Amino acid sequence: MTQTNEDAVLIIGAGQAAGEFAFALRAGGHTGAITLVGDEPHPPYQRPPLSKAYLSGEMGLDRLHLRPEAAYETARIMFLPNTRATAIDRSAKTVATTAGTLPYQKLVLATGGRPRLLALPDERIARAPNLHYLRTAGHADSMREDFAAATRLVIIGGGYIGLEVAAVARKRGIDVTVIEAMSRVLQRVTAPELSAFYTEVHSQAGVNILVETALTGFEFDAAGRITAVLAGGNTIPADLVIAGIGLLPNIELAADAGLAIDNGIAVDEYGQTSDPDIFAIGDCASHPSAYAGRRIRLESVPNAIEQARSTAAFFSGEKKPYNAIPWFWSDQYDLKLQMVGLNQGFDQVVLRGAPATRSFMAFYLKDGVVIAVDSVSRLAEFMVAKRLVAAKAKPDPASLADETQPLKSLVPASAAA
Repeated sequence: MTQTNEDAVLIIGAGQAAGEFAFALRAGGHTGAITLVGDEPHPPYQRPPLSKAYLSGEMGLDRLHLRPEAAYETARIMFLPNTRATAIDRSAKTVATTAGTLPYQKLVLATGGRPRLLALPDERIARAPNLHYLRTAGHADSMREDFAAATRLVIIGGGYIGLEVAAVARKRGIDVTVIEAMSRVLQRVTAPELSAFYTEVHSQAGVNILVETALTGFEFDAAGRITAVLAGGNTIPADLVIAGIGLLPNIELAADAGLAIDNGIAVDEYGQTSDPDIFAIGDCASHPSAYAGRRIRLESVPNAIEQARSTAAFFSGEKKPYNAIPWFWSDQYDLKLQMVGLNQGFDQVVLRGAPATRSFMAFYLKDGVVIAVDSVSRLAEFMVAKRLVAAKAKPDPASLADETQPLKSLVPASAAA
């Protein structure tokens, strides 16, 4: 396929950031061609439910679509599914794809990321039909049959994805073992207090959590299926194994084209790369953050949406620099964990409420300043917590812990409006 259009905007990737950008660009008045290229068969869809309602079969893929397929035709957005971009020619301003060569005046890379694979030498691992990673609807589809039939699930990695899948599995009565190499679950993102709380929650639900446990290998049957996981001296029987050990940003297309890379495709506050005609948004992009005081790359839905909107506005001549405060969420059992800010470097944790009540908050302070907050099932107070982080508030720790004092009263007057 070969297209020409002097106003062509080409978007590589069809995730949340790509879909948001395409429609925001059209809504902003862009009249030229917009082409959305995705290597999956589906238009942009929500990923968070993949580890929960979609995996369990409670939700179909049509409910995950960000917009009905007819909306793309109405907005004059050409969507090319099952199409992989292979190379960027910056001089010719074209992208080679498996569907042919596509031109662009402006190129947007929303290439997302891919699961980090297990690094063990046994070549049988890559072929094991009951070893799964979870990033796409295709991944979830491939494990659904195993998930429905499994009685013994082993999850490698005690992060958000692993614990979310564990919660869904226990609701279905599956025996679950979580293997974590670090000393506690969620260690990279939460304080020990939160790790202890979620360990207790999962343990009460019947999940066996093994921390400080190194994965050493697997046992296989004659069909190449994993029958047991070898870890920390233990042999753990398994019908199904799911690995959730992190995400790698898809930067290869950009790197091969000579674009600057810095923990992702390096962009400015408007999403512009080192090539003024190429932009990057979402999980694959690292951007300067005034909040963090450094360049960061975020893997979250709010980041994908807000960065996409900022870049679309820039295309329309409206400068709205992207500098949002990072926030995330995770649903496990009946609990909603919401997080705002980045807690690296904290020197004090203040709890508001008791973990035993299954509704509390953890405030991360650095030199007295609230830099991040974890909130467990406190939706209203979480909105106030976001304001505290944004304002770089420095409240009295005792007041933070005192539930008789309204949290909103601790928001600085300059940020209270």
